[in-house]
Amino acid sequence: MATHFISDLHLCEAVPGLNRLFVDTLAAWRGKIDALYILGDLFEYWVGDDDDSPFKREMLAAMAAFSAETPLYVMHGNRDFLLGPVFEADSGAKLLAEPTEVTLYGRRFLLCHGDALCRDDVAYQQFRAMVRNPAWQQALLAKSLTERHAIAAQIRAASDLKKQQTGLDEIGDVTDAAVAELLAEHDAPTLIHGHTHRPAHHVHRLPDGRSAERWVIADWHDGAGGYLRVDEKSVTAHPLR
Repeated sequence: MATHFISDLHLCEAVPGLNRLFVDTLAAWRGKIDALYILGDLFEYWVGDDDDSPFKREMLAAMAAFSAETPLYVMHGNRDFLLGPVFEADSGAKLLAEPTEVTLYGRRFLLCHGDALCRDDVAYQQFRAMVRNPAWQQALLAKSLTERHAIAAQIRAASDLKKQQTGLDEIGDVTDAAVAELLAEHDAPTLIHGHTHRPAHHVHRLPDGRSAERWVIADWHDGAGGYLRVDEKSVTAHPLR
């Protein structure tokens, strides 16, 4: 048995192939793994638990069928930070705080989405602080669904424009200082995160001399994706197809 980690699926109506891949993957893993952790950006955007579209009902039903047999954990990402208690109830998933420490097969792991570690992107960190503020979220949720969808579209358009800017690769990745600081705050020698869309395995030397591992989960795109498998022996990265 093993525990699987996925991240950055960015599911939405516009990517039916990925949506089907997600549903099929849940069906294939249901009852055959110890647990599934989704570390942020499961959805391209989430404007509130009251958005009852057919697409979201289909995804929630697939998650509910999975979680009826296998523990399912979901962490907020930078796109679906409004996932709330109704999402939990309808999907059967448990929402995780960020960061979260877990012990699996006798080993300690530290989990986060990863966007908070991208400190060189100062403008994004300011945006993140705003949208994670409970008062800002309450004000947004008080707007109509139409208004919220329009705001989400504006945010996505701004993100797409930013991806075209020179230097994004440099400011869009995590910083070593942020990683070292987070690991130093927690007694967990292995960090797992997503967000950067740069799947890799890194080894960090911390200021106190400790060595720590960092695994970055692959994103899903173009009908394919990847996941991390954690078992009693190791952590390994795998493609879905």
